[in-house]
Amino acid sequence: MDAVLKDHRTAPISDKEEALFAFVAKVNQASNQITREDVEEAQAAGWSDEALYDAITVCALFNFLNIWVDATGVHDMPAMAYAMSGHRLATQGYL
Repeated sequence: MDAVLKDHRTAPISDKEEALFAFVAKVNQASNQITREDVEEAQAAGWSDEALYDAITVCALFNFLNIWVDATGVHDMPAMAYAMSGHRLATQGYL
């Protein structure tokens, strides 16, 4: 994971994963310049339309939330709160 975060292009990942990371990078850097060729490259690597739609949606939501958090000054939770939330989700689920 550290290698992917550092540079997905040199990380030891599959060609299929690399294609998705390249697509996601373009979504994040130049979403208004996504072309049919970009989609076809990801599809040729094995990603479905649904998977690409999901990737775009996740990117958009994370970008929205990051901008919202930065603009409103919302602070991150302490590590203990994440641990408690994770435990609750693991033992009780989302309900």
